[in-house]
Amino acid sequence: TPQPPSSSAHVVSRMNDIQDATSPGAALGGPVACVSKVELRVACKALLDRDTLNKSDPCVILMVQNQGQWTELDRTEVIKSNLHPVFAKVFTLDYYFEEAQKLRFEVYDIHGTHSIGTRDDDFLGGVECTLGQVHAEEISGNNGYVELFFCAKKLDDKDLFSKSDPFLEIYRINDDGTEQLVHRTEVIKNNLNPVWEPFKVSLISLCSCDEDRKLKCLVWDYDSRGKHDFIGEFYATFREMQKIGGGSKVTWDCMNPKYKLKKKNYKNSGVVILSDLKLHRVYSFLDYIMGGCQIHFTVAIDFTASNGDPRNSCSLHYINPYQPNEYLKALIAVGEICQDYDSDKRFSALGFGARIPPNYEVSIILFKIQGVVEAYQNCLPKIQLYGPTNVSPIISRIAKLSAGEETIKDASRYHILLILTDGVVTDMADTREAIVRASYQPLSIIIVGVGNADFTDMQILDGDDGVLRSPKGEPVLRDIVQFVPFRDFKTASPAALAKCVLAEVPNQVVEYYSHKAICPMPPVPSCDSPTSLANTPTESLPAVGTTA
Repeated sequence: TPQPPSSSAHVVSRMNDIQDATSPGAALGGPVACVSKVELRVACKALLDRDTLNKSDPCVILMVQNQGQWTELDRTEVIKSNLHPVFAKVFTLDYYFEEAQKLRFEVYDIHGTHSIGTRDDDFLGGVECTLGQVHAEEISGNNGYVELFFCAKKLDDKDLFSKSDPFLEIYRINDDGTEQLVHRTEVIKNNLNPVWEPFKVSLISLCSCDEDRKLKCLVWDYDSRGKHDFIGEFYATFREMQKIGGGSKVTWDCMNPKYKLKKKNYKNSGVVILSDLKLHRVYSFLDYIMGGCQIHFTVAIDFTASNGDPRNSCSLHYINPYQPNEYLKALIAVGEICQDYDSDKRFSALGFGARIPPNYEVSIILFKIQGVVEAYQNCLPKIQLYGPTNVSPIISRIAKLSAGEETIKDASRYHILLILTDGVVTDMADTREAIVRASYQPLSIIIVGVGNADFTDMQILDGDDGVLRSPKGEPVLRDIVQFVPFRDFKTASPAALAKCVLAEVPNQVVEYYSHKAICPMPPVPSCDSPTSLANTPTESLPAVGTTA
């Protein structure tokens, strides 16, 4: 039987992926479970040889189990005539600490150019495991990546009737002395002065973010039967690579140790040149938060008649002195997380769908979180629940407010709009248009469906099942909407609801500022924010418009 494929994984944990569950400023993604990116690299040993004249041409398929069904996630390249292949392909997965993520690796000897796993291909073996069983190296810190441009000159000619077909391999030398393949270039046919295609690799994969870690680089002459001829090798570090600049290039002698011992006047087997290097920093959510980015929170509450008379205990707005209603539960759960990311802790509170004598307008009033709760309770006896459920004016109003941040040209403020509603919005077309416009602004929208209505149509606004488009067909620039029915969390803790609705916000923040090419501001010294809670409005803003 074949040996199970050996694999090593590198858990890429950005600063915002690892959080202390007990800290007051727990991550927007939730205080318990974090999601990390995992890189899996696969190698095999002592595979079965199913070929008569040559050795097997192996390929590994990675399958994941979802609801009891195995589905293909990705596959490696095919390595010709090799029973001990080391694959260059890197599998990338999301890692969930709280889940047993089942994986299956299947190895095939490939005979054709058609889809792998057909009758023509030989199944060499498979192995099942969980992601938690795979050897993992957990790394925190910079998750930037580098783009490298390599070429070579005057490489040794290993072929009798033509020139060498060179390719380059880069291995990272780990702390325990083992070698991990980082990248394998394409083969340049019949060329002793190859220019390889530039490639991108994360700093974690390249050198574990250690600029002085040794990298072993090998140059080979490709052989279609898998018996590649060794041309030479050299050692480098990422620190050496960064010496490039000002028109200068970094060069290494490509050395063949056997030739060096045997040949008296041996100089090298060619020269490998790093002609260009482009370093790209990938910032995390916490990079922006630590740089002083404030998360401004706005809540919009549905005051349409479909909620029921607030004086009736069956109403979704009924104020029970012993038990908060669903509107209050959702507001407090999300608001208490968000207030830790806004230094003044002042939230905008809106209502829509109510008749407010005498002007029938929706007003925006700034409160602290406790002030929002009390303002909501105090206003219910004074308003008439009416309709319709139009949310596009609110989205447009907050989008316009957040658009003002663009003039500042720094990562100082991002907006979250929480909409609490008991039914499907009646201005769906206008809402889709407003969301598309808002996707260009520093804004995320969370919609929580309260009550037992059929919220199927609301899933359209959440881009998880496809790209949301305006009525004219224009797609959103970013997926900024998260919709959650509150009934799914009736028996869960407030933290579970907050975790679910806020899980996508960190990535949305990073995505917005990355698209704008805006770097985080330098980290600011920590300071204590006021802790007293105001129960009265501190400022009134102009009305957004009528809802009747």
